[in-house]
Amino acid sequence: MTAGVEGDTDLVREYADDLAAALHGPARAKARMVEEIRGGLLDTTDAHADRGLPRRHAFRAAVREFGTVDELVPGCQRELTLAQARHTARSVALTAPVLVACWFLAGAHDPAPSGPVSRAAQLLAVNAAGVAVVATLLAGATLAVTGAFTGRTPTPRRLPLLVAWTGTTAGIAMAVTTLALATAAALAENRPLLACAGVLAAASHAAVAASARACRRCARLSAPKSRSVPAH
Repeated sequence: MTAGVEGDTDLVREYADDLAAALHGPARAKARMVEEIRGGLLDTTDAHADRGLPRRHAFRAAVREFGTVDELVPGCQRELTLAQARHTARSVALTAPVLVACWFLAGAHDPAPSGPVSRAAQLLAVNAAGVAVVATLLAGATLAVTGAFTGRTPTPRRLPLLVAWTGTTAGIAMAVTTLALATAAALAENRPLLACAGVLAAASHAAVAASARACRRCARLSAPKSRSVPAH
């Protein structure tokens, strides 16, 4: 490889690194997007160089066709925000039913109706009935809107933020569930079963909370910037 080509490759790599640093979203989706843009930019640079342009000028011509990093970020970020919303929706859809399962495990094995396990089961019932059903329905709707029907149905602009806060609410409910189960396990006779349910709820909380936090960040980055009205 000649020095000119090596320098050109460094410029493309720097471009790709700057783009990756400016974007936020699921790691695999972001890496795939950046790699596609990097490969396309390098191919376009090669094409301009083959027509006689010096490598550095060929790179600049390719950037003019692709757009600068600042020009690409808004569109790329919107796409990654939808990908993160789908990731969060999947996490909620897969883990929200854990609340119902934990409620069943806590309530079905309580020998004393007024004991600590029953009180925990009542708390779990409230969480499971409200959060799990609503969160799972919204998650399913999100996957439908942003999946097979994306080309036919416009995606609501605020959907990622709604998914993010739904995931946050589900994560909080799972944290409360974990605390309730840990308390019940410490006071009940059937400790191993409740302890397992608590570990399951804690793992679900960790997965959903992290995904919801990432989704909130992506939604903020994709939010349209407010335009200031000049004073007269």
